[in-house]
Amino acid sequence: MSPQNEQDRSGGGGSVPDGGAPADAELARLIGAVAAGDRAALRALYDAAAPKLLGIILRILQDRSAAEDALQEVFVRIWQRAGTYDPQAAPPLVWLGAIARHKAIDRLRQDKAARLTQAEEGWIERLADASDGETDLARRDALAHCLDTVDAAQRDCLVLAYCEGWSREELAARYDRPVNTIKTWLRRGLLSLRGCLEAA
Repeated sequence: MSPQNEQDRSGGGGSVPDGGAPADAELARLIGAVAAGDRAALRALYDAAAPKLLGIILRILQDRSAAEDALQEVFVRIWQRAGTYDPQAAPPLVWLGAIARHKAIDRLRQDKAARLTQAEEGWIERLADASDGETDLARRDALAHCLDTVDAAQRDCLVLAYCEGWSREELAARYDRPVNTIKTWLRRGLLSLRGCLEAA
């Protein structure tokens, strides 16, 4: 066996095949070293895998700055979870890529939630007329009261759907529920809201 083949087989010296991707054996070795608390191994793993993981995150977030921030969080998670990696269960890049995808999806959901928080101050006015008449003010007060009586998940779905324009599919992803469940939440929320307003 040639020295180069021996190096590739052992994974030593940060071997990289012709395609430019780090060898599975080297990545697995680095993950194992990270699990043992080796910070130098974490830096080496970052150098080896970061470009690939950044590409995965960027495809989801569509924003390079956000993707780079998320990448740092991915490697914090890798540091914390390296001990759970099983090389018999998945190749290293598959395991690393799954962490990156999950973090990117979480970041996407957090960003949408943050946009909702920024818009919360005026959400009652967007559901009711925004004029200053006493009748409209009373109606907004009634709306605020009735929204408080709606189940929290249903209320949040109503606000996101009818104030922020979220689709049922986006709501399903946010709440990790089937689309049919979201439809039911919206229907029940509207029925509860209408019943309360009619009784007000």
